[in-house]
Amino acid sequence: MSTATSLQPGTLLQQREIYLSILKDLTIMDDIFMRNVLKDSACTEYILKVIMDQDNLKLKDQILQADYKNLQGRSSILDCIALDNSGRKYNIEFQNADSGASLKRARYHGSLVDANTLETGQVPNELPDTYIIFITENDTLGCNLPICHINRTIEENCQQCHDQLHIIYVNSSFQDDTTLGRLMHDLHCSDPHDMHSEILAQRVLELKETQKGVDIMCDKLNELIVEERNEGILIGEAQGILHTQKETAKNLQHMGMALEQISLALNVSVQMIQEWFSADCVPVK
Repeated sequence: MSTATSLQPGTLLQQREIYLSILKDLTIMDDIFMRNVLKDSACTEYILKVIMDQDNLKLKDQILQADYKNLQGRSSILDCIALDNSGRKYNIEFQNADSGASLKRARYHGSLVDANTLETGQVPNELPDTYIIFITENDTLGCNLPICHINRTIEENCQQCHDQLHIIYVNSSFQDDTTLGRLMHDLHCSDPHDMHSEILAQRVLELKETQKGVDIMCDKLNELIVEERNEGILIGEAQGILHTQKETAKNLQHMGMALEQISLALNVSVQMIQEWFSADCVPVK
């Protein structure tokens, strides 16, 4: 079986038109777009300033798609690891699915960050203040609050336990006229001209409306689709082409693509994709 090298059969112009259609609807909450927006560290810094409510916060360094391993060697890819000038460390995660933002996952991320922070010879007391920040599409915790700060306490006297691990959940469905609410609006906004933050708008505009940015995103989309289709081909050789398309469709939806975009990518009708998702109990966006 031949290896997939493009989105679907057709000319390069047709492929590019499909990529442009997908790109137009992407937001910072979509994994593939978030990775490229945050390559401009000023965007990461702005997001942290708003969530931490600290205008003087300065970003020192960041790693995107950090590959962290636990003591057993299990690998996890974290969206963004950031360090500010005061030595505080952050793990920022953008989660569209509630299942990927459970409290136990936040706890696990905290352990991964700690395990990958200390160098040889350092002791636990040298661990920095660490913030695990989950920006969720829905009210994952069910608190009906725009932001929830979670810190350990001593049960007997209700005093805070200063272990310097802090977990923050930000509910991006709250998009009111506050600084935090306006940021949440921007994270879900596909049009840079409708965004509140000049910093985020400039970066989104660069990726969507300049030749350089559009070329970068088209290349990234092509890489994503090729990777998903190639993985699907391996499955398809053993289990059939239909299973290949179903698995690819589910993976693309998990990465934030709408039904119409998946239909274009796989050259399959929207109705057929809906039937696949219904049969597998996959929520339809």
